Amino acid sequence: MGSDRSASLPRAIEVRGARHNNLRDVDVDVPLWRTVAVVGVSGSGKTSLAIGTLYAEGMHRFLEALSTYSRRRLSQAQRPAVDRIDHLPPALALRQRPPVPGPRSTVGTMTEVLNILRLMMSRLGAHRCPNGHHVPPSVATQQMEITCPVCGAHFEAPSAESFAFNSYGACPACDGLGVRTEVDASTLVPDPGKSIDDGAVLPWNLGARRLYRYAAAELGVRTDVPYRSLTKRERDIVLHGPQVEQPVSFPSGRAGRIVHLNVNYENAISAVERAQRSDNERTRAQVRRFLIVRTCSVCHGTRLRPEALSSLLGGRNLAEISALRLDELRSFAAGLPAGLPGELAPLTAGLTGELDGGLAPLLAVGLGYLQLDRAGATLSAGERQRIELTATVRASTTGMLYVLDEPSVGLHPSNVVGLRETIAALAANGNTVVVVEHERDLITAADWIIELGPAAGAHGGTIIAQGTPGELAADPRSVIGPFLAGTAAVRRAHPAPPGPGGEITIEVGDLYNLRDVKAAFPLHRLTALAGPSGAGKTALVLDSLVPAAQAQLGGRPPPGHVRSLDLGGIRQVVQIDASPIGQNARSTPATYSGAFDAIRRLYAGAPAARRRKWQPGHFSFNTREGQCPTCRGLGSIDLDVQYLPDINVECPTCHGARFNDATLGVRVDGRTIADVLGLTVHDALGAFAEQAPVAAALRPVDEVGLGYLRLGEPTPSLSGGEAQRLRIASRLRSSQRGVLYIFDEPSTGLHPLDVGTLVGVLDRLLDAGATVIVIDHDLDLLAAADYLIDMGPGGGPDGGRIVAQGTPREVADDPASVTAPWLAEQLGRAAASG
Repeated sequence: MGSDRSASLPRAIEVRGARHNNLRDVDVDVPLWRTVAVVGVSGSGKTSLAIGTLYAEGMHRFLEALSTYSRRRLSQAQRPAVDRIDHLPPALALRQRPPVPGPRSTVGTMTEVLNILRLMMSRLGAHRCPNGHHVPPSVATQQMEITCPVCGAHFEAPSAESFAFNSYGACPACDGLGVRTEVDASTLVPDPGKSIDDGAVLPWNLGARRLYRYAAAELGVRTDVPYRSLTKRERDIVLHGPQVEQPVSFPSGRAGRIVHLNVNYENAISAVERAQRSDNERTRAQVRRFLIVRTCSVCHGTRLRPEALSSLLGGRNLAEISALRLDELRSFAAGLPAGLPGELAPLTAGLTGELDGGLAPLLAVGLGYLQLDRAGATLSAGERQRIELTATVRASTTGMLYVLDEPSVGLHPSNVVGLRETIAALAANGNTVVVVEHERDLITAADWIIELGPAAGAHGGTIIAQGTPGELAADPRSVIGPFLAGTAAVRRAHPAPPGPGGEITIEVGDLYNLRDVKAAFPLHRLTALAGPSGAGKTALVLDSLVPAAQAQLGGRPPPGHVRSLDLGGIRQVVQIDASPIGQNARSTPATYSGAFDAIRRLYAGAPAARRRKWQPGHFSFNTREGQCPTCRGLGSIDLDVQYLPDINVECPTCHGARFNDATLGVRVDGRTIADVLGLTVHDALGAFAEQAPVAAALRPVDEVGLGYLRLGEPTPSLSGGEAQRLRIASRLRSSQRGVLYIFDEPSTGLHPLDVGTLVGVLDRLLDAGATVIVIDHDLDLLAAADYLIDMGPGGGPDGGRIVAQGTPREVADDPASVTAPWLAEQLGRAAASG
């Protein structure tokens, strides 16, 4: 009977008529209890299917089970456009860019490992009695009260909460944050050549605080001489003087009438501190420039109160253990049983086993270089996503749908095996795992592949192939198939020709794990930085080269850790990322590229517009004159249905056109301004071929492979790769000589074909005289570089060094390179497909 029931259970999530974003009535079966890879070129509809349809509907069904009161208090996404979805499990999504944690979050709190460690410290630690004696752990110390065997003092055994910096164990000075916001005295009097009467003490120039200068004069401070001429006693009154009620007299008004008041004098530092505690945001903003964040002088950044630091486990306090790398912590925990009494062996084994179980998945996905006390806000998006993934595996849930969006982001090839095993463990627990991915090793490890395409935007949104990895590798309809089979690879159309030479050189003294690092980046070349997570790539480029270059170009001193910098003639530094462009539908490819300005001028010159004396601004959906009065130029409206998600519907007045009827009455070549926004970039180039300003703005967008975008398409809806290329296109119209471009993980979210397009775009920058540096793990991009710098050999303390550099072939042949094995294999594939 049980086997009959099992045979009748559904085998797949049945999606019928999915129309979210560019999906075109997609019908697809997603196998249940398997790992399913969703692939396709950038903008083909992968995320629309996985996140926008499967996850969104799963979350909506979960929220439907809540009470009306609860739903009204939750922010809900709009329900996806789909006819039906059957057999959909409860869904969770691990997004490509998880939210940045708050200041109280650390690696320890995000992973729950710190919770286990606090319990170990409570039960297995040696606690200090009131007279300073450490009482070793025993069966007796497991009671509520501990008796010191040395002096006989009785004291309460600390609980796990006693070691929590977000609870009873918090440092009283910084409230468990490890840092304190303090007044920077050097900012209070930036110009000591001024007198106090002339406004030398900046905090006393705000509102009623101007009266403090008169009180200071009554206290014996000379206010009519330069501040630098004041005595030490006078300066002490200004900066640290006691709060007193002081009678003052001062002239008021044009008549010079003398006013007598009692003023509660506050020194300059106290005035800033009180303003910072104000409930008024404007008041706090006024004094923000006088504040600086410093490590707490009481707990020295440990976040813990002195009592919490007095207990020892294995000879170390909690702060010292939290400062260990995760792989070091595992070794430390493994050695604890030998130093603990045998009578606690069962407890010791249970707790150390629990700790090891929490560390194992983190080490498997290459996070062994992190420390528990590392602030969550300092983690990269890829690190945050992998921590979320390991927490999910640790939960050992069954019967869930997990949607993972690019889990390999920021992951070196050496760590992909661990990630693959972690994803497999999720499916092995009886879950369905849908992975949006471009990493070939992860795709080939999937049980099933669903490929969307064949291209992006309006030319995508359909299922072009599906099956096992082997079936797709042999499917002639598949775009990813040849790459899986090893018969295709990204090839650079023309490597950079020999140039004038020269290089950018930098020397970094001491920053994070960098120690005395010297690096050189060839000018007019594509240089790629590779290496494991935490190897120091970001520290070298984004935290050293970029700020030092910006400081030098701005005439300011470089950061203290940068010993020397030679820019080799670079005049400008540009960072380009893949973050969304704009906040809402008012930002479009037409507006971002600048083409819409020329188009609006063209329409303002039409006879019908000239008769009415309309200016170009009348043809903007952002102005009251031209926009639809109902939707205010958005083309759609949100309907508030109380406890249900807002429903976004087409505007009933303009029917999505964005403009009012009068504006739509003006036509150029038979098209309204709304018709133009409906054109693709490629079609608009043909339509406005004779209009040089329009064509000049749109041509770079078409040349970077975005010709399929509609001019009126909201830019926030673009994929990361599309947003990145649109940013590059906006730069292509100007000279690139002396410009240094910095890209951080530009291959994120890119199909191998998109990587090829990206390489072509980077070549355009190089041909125009630019210099390009990329930080990336994508083997296609690394193999296409002119010069490669490999950092490592590991992460954290094991990294921070340049282990190999040269051409991709030279690095692939270097035994010191940690990237070499995978790079050599990639170069071999490229040669074979040649």
